[in-house]
Amino acid sequence: MQLWARELGFSQIGVAGVDLSSSEHGLLEWLANGFHGDMHYMQVHGLKRARPAELVPGTVSVITARMDYLPKSVPDGWQAIEFERLRRPEEAIVSMYARGRDYHKVLRARLQKLSDRIAEAVGPLGHRVFTDSAPVLECELASRSGQGWRGKHTLVLNREAGSMFFLGEIYVDLALEPTAPTTPHCGTCTACMDVCPTQAIVGERMVDARRCISYLTIEHAGSIPEALRPLLANRIYGCDDCQLTCPWNKFAQRSELPDFDVRPMLEGNSLVHLFSWNEAEFLRYTEGSPIRRIGHERWLRNIAVALGNALHRRDDPQIRAALLTRAAHDSAIVREHVAWALARTAAA
Repeated sequence: MQLWARELGFSQIGVAGVDLSSSEHGLLEWLANGFHGDMHYMQVHGLKRARPAELVPGTVSVITARMDYLPKSVPDGWQAIEFERLRRPEEAIVSMYARGRDYHKVLRARLQKLSDRIAEAVGPLGHRVFTDSAPVLECELASRSGQGWRGKHTLVLNREAGSMFFLGEIYVDLALEPTAPTTPHCGTCTACMDVCPTQAIVGERMVDARRCISYLTIEHAGSIPEALRPLLANRIYGCDDCQLTCPWNKFAQRSELPDFDVRPMLEGNSLVHLFSWNEAEFLRYTEGSPIRRIGHERWLRNIAVALGNALHRRDDPQIRAALLTRAAHDSAIVREHVAWALARTAAA
C-alpha cells in the first residue's frame, strides 16, 4: 500500500483504529469555550468527529495519508523570504498552501484511486474518502497512525517533513493493523505560540479560531473585529507564521506535483492590483484554487483591511484611490471595511 501511495504522490500512509473516545473531552471543551467561532457546523456535528463508525457506519479502520505541498520552486531559506513579505505592506500575502490548485480536489481524487487499488487487491471494499471535508478529527487520526505528533499550534509535525503537508483519510470496513504513533518532539519550544500575530494559540494544542487570521480571512463571513484588523497586516488569505517559525520546518519537503506549483497571480502581487479584480476576474483567476470558496465579497473585505494597514504605514495616493473605487460597493461588509481603511492615517 505504501508503494501505491507514493506512486500517487502521497508522502506517507498510516492506519488508525476508530476508538477516539479519549479525545472527546478536549473536543467538547473546545466547543464549550466557543473557540470554533461561527463555524456552527462544528457544534452541530459534535462528537461525530470523534466517532468514525457513526459518521460512516461499518468503518473498522481509518487509512491516513499525508501529502507534501511546498512548491518545488521554493528556494532554500523560504521561511525568511516569506517573513520578509511582511516588510512590504503593499504586497499581498496568500498562505503558501493556497498558491496552487485546491488541495481538496487533488487529494480526494488520489485517495479514491488508492481506494480502487486496495479494492482490486482485497475484493469489495466499503469505504469513503475525506480531506478536510467532513466531521473528521484529521490531526488526531494522523498522530495516532504515526504521521507525526500534534504541535503546540495543533498542526501535525513530522521529523522528516515539518508540517507543510495536507492530510486525508479513507474510512474502510476492513480490519487493518494500526501503525505505531510517534513521540512528540516540541520540548520546551514555544516559537509558534510566541509568533502568532493575534495570540490565537491560547494554550498548548489549543487555538481560539476567533482570533486566528486563517479563520478570520477564510472561514469568517462577517465583519472582522476592528481590534484585530491591524494585526492582519498584509495577509489577505490565511497565515503561515506559526509554521514559518517552527524549527521542524527546516525539514519540509518540496512536492513534485505540478498541482502545487505557484500561480504567479497569487505570489508577490500588489494589494492594489488584486483589489481591482471584478467578480468575473476573481472567478477566472481563482478557478481551481481554494481561494474561490471565500467569494469576491470576502476577497475585497480582506484586501481592504490590508490596504488600510498599508495606508497606516504610508499615506499613498494610489492606495486611497483604489479604496475609493469600492467606497460605494453594493456590499455593506465591503463598504464598512473600505471606510475603516480610508480612515487609517499614516503613523507619525
